[in-house]
Amino acid sequence: MRLKKNDVVKVIAGKEKGKSGKIVSVDTENERVYVLGVNMVSKTMKKRNAQDKGGISKIEAPIHVSNVALVVNQKTGETSKVGYKVGTDGKKVRFAKKTGETV
Repeated sequence: MRLKKNDVVKVIAGKEKGKSGKIVSVDTENERVYVLGVNMVSKTMKKRNAQDKGGISKIEAPIHVSNVALVVNQKTGETSKVGYKVGTDGKKVRFAKKTGETV
């Protein structure tokens, strides 16, 4: 998985196209990410005890990684897909495919 937790991404496809946010969690098995404040769905929560109210709450639904791109420049909002290459020290590093700079 090329995207990691706390990366800032922008949705590039789907009903939430154009929105951006920070990745809250990553589901590597299904190749999906949860982005803070994006793709919100209503979920009915059951009352668990006397203090808990239950009711309807909003939570983030997962988005497939192919539908998001990493935000390379925060000021301009420029996005890029992410790739891997071998760095000068021989370790694998992530890089932005549009600009070529390491992430």
